[in-house]
Amino acid sequence: MNEGTLEQREIYVHEGKIVESGEGLKNAQVFDATGCYVMPGVIDTHVHFRDPGFPDKADFATESRAALAGGVTSIIDMPNTSPQTVSLTELEAKEQIAHEKSAVNYGFMLGATNDNIHDILDLPLDRYAAVKLFLGSSTGNMLVNRPEALDLLFRECKKLIVAHCESEDIIQANLRNFKLEFAGSSRETASLHPQIRNTEACFVSTYKAIERARKYGTRLHVAHISTATELSLFSNMALSEKNITAEVTPNHLWFDSDDYDTLGNLIKCNPAIKSADDRMALWAGLMDGVIDTIATDHAPHTLASKQQRYFDAPGGIPSIQHSLQMMLESVFSPSSIDRSDHDEVLKDWLPMIVEKMCHNPATLFGIRNRGFLRPGYHADITIFEPGDTIVNKDTIMYKCGWSPLEGQTFHTRIKQVFLNGMPAGQSVAQQLEF
Repeated sequence: MNEGTLEQREIYVHEGKIVESGEGLKNAQVFDATGCYVMPGVIDTHVHFRDPGFPDKADFATESRAALAGGVTSIIDMPNTSPQTVSLTELEAKEQIAHEKSAVNYGFMLGATNDNIHDILDLPLDRYAAVKLFLGSSTGNMLVNRPEALDLLFRECKKLIVAHCESEDIIQANLRNFKLEFAGSSRETASLHPQIRNTEACFVSTYKAIERARKYGTRLHVAHISTATELSLFSNMALSEKNITAEVTPNHLWFDSDDYDTLGNLIKCNPAIKSADDRMALWAGLMDGVIDTIATDHAPHTLASKQQRYFDAPGGIPSIQHSLQMMLESVFSPSSIDRSDHDEVLKDWLPMIVEKMCHNPATLFGIRNRGFLRPGYHADITIFEPGDTIVNKDTIMYKCGWSPLEGQTFHTRIKQVFLNGMPAGQSVAQQLEF
């Protein structure tokens, strides 16, 4: 198989793994994917399934089934649950929850705190996907702000560090000022969000994290880049040559600050969705290799909590069910198909989407034998075809029951998903190996 290219071929699966040929396979079942596109199952390395601790928002059963419906076959869950996943005890408890409930393959990040760095450093590296570091507070309030704790983590950690980079000092100063000016008035709307969690807050925090990583030679992955300014801090070298990498979410590629007028708190997330210029710069960074992975930061909240006033509403967007289709729309929307160079766009963009959503997540996080359509790899396969999909409440599978994409028509359909060699619904999820 020629990775990074579009080609017609057959894929053979035996005992849950991709094999070289169908020679010797008896009583094989055939799935006809004529007219479809076949790719590895998406690996989403940044999700908040809210389990344990927040059953009103989400749980592993509901969100993993939404993931599977969207072509996602593996996920890495974040540590800001209740209790927080900050030790081996909480990690093992979450593994048991996922074992019992998950419809997709699963792994977990351990959360850093000001007080647990020594404990994290003592754990076997193959037990978890990465260390999640909050350099700006968000849901769960796991802010790490002691210089000695940060220095110890960056100096000694042998695992990838995934950082949420926003300057807490800048955000809190902005928040105080904006509350004094706008709280309780008609101007208290979500349009304030990118002014409070602004470009400066993102750039300052990302710059400091990268500076520390360069000092100690740390492997650092900066989550959900949201500004054009931050892109100047990253390189477009090959992934294998990088110690410092970047992630973007489909939401930051899809929405911009103009959308607050119609969607309000439904697109309130941290870091904030920013300007149209930022959005276009993120697309450019994706195409030229400055941004390495696409992950959702899937973060459901109840609709009632989102319908509060801006300052009271939580940040977070449910998105995993539609993330692949959001990305594919750049290739299969009517405006894209009508372009005279559509065939060339298809050849360039579709492999890029697969690279950022499948190949690179597997490589960067050291996920063993997944993320590629290679002999010997687990047969996690997503098949999609051109055709309309309308997002509405009847089809949304999130426990929270809503999406900012309601009413959106996508021009692709997820036709079939195979997990560990079996069709969705008949498959058994596995814990990821690192």
